[in-house]
Amino acid sequence: AAIVGAQVPVGAGLGFFHKYKRKGEEKTPVSVAFYGDGSANQGQCWEAANMAALWKIPVIFVCENNMYGMGTSAERSSANTDYYKQGNFIPGIKIDGMDVLAVKEGMKFAKEYASSGNGPIYAEIKTYRYHGHSMSDPGITYRTRDEVSEVRQSRDPIELVKRRLIEAGFATEEELKATEKEIRGEVQKALTAAKASKVPEPEELYSDIYAAEDATQEGKRLASDIPEEIRMPDRAKTVYH
Repeated sequence: AAIVGAQVPVGAGLGFFHKYKRKGEEKTPVSVAFYGDGSANQGQCWEAANMAALWKIPVIFVCENNMYGMGTSAERSSANTDYYKQGNFIPGIKIDGMDVLAVKEGMKFAKEYASSGNGPIYAEIKTYRYHGHSMSDPGITYRTRDEVSEVRQSRDPIELVKRRLIEAGFATEEELKATEKEIRGEVQKALTAAKASKVPEPEELYSDIYAAEDATQEGKRLASDIPEEIRMPDRAKTVYH
């Protein structure tokens, strides 16, 4: 299994790289370290936050709070459930993760703050998951079916966007239904193709992730141009080669 929260200090390290490479008064690129509420109290998360505060590293620590981690409520796992306040000397903001516009504006603010030389910032994105954490988790042993149903009806992010589009006159209900049908068809087509495909070559790990300077035309795949701050392992020296 992966180490819970292991990516957080990596994100701080990438932020340090951006600060180290900054020239003059230009805005500093920022890194974004995502983790869940179940990772929030891991030691390495605190260590990374402390170093980021000391060195004013341009990193946004984003806690995706689904309220239950892998299956334990926030109230049972954390003494401080206001995750955006966990930074002590690091400021934080709380964002409604079920509202795409709130997420857009909140992250815009956080990026502006971190890239202006102010150091790190916390962003707690309050969200929810309808299903279990894994196939072995039915998702209703630590919460009720009624709770899940209530969130679906009152806070579903897709339904919220659809209502806004209709109310603003940007689309009709019929148009949205047609769009949704088209998207479901695309997903099913991609799923069928994926199941019929052979195992990809290792190089595919990098395709369509880092854009090369000579980005290809629209509709074609992007070449693999690994940024200098990313150190990829030498496959020739691995035991799996």
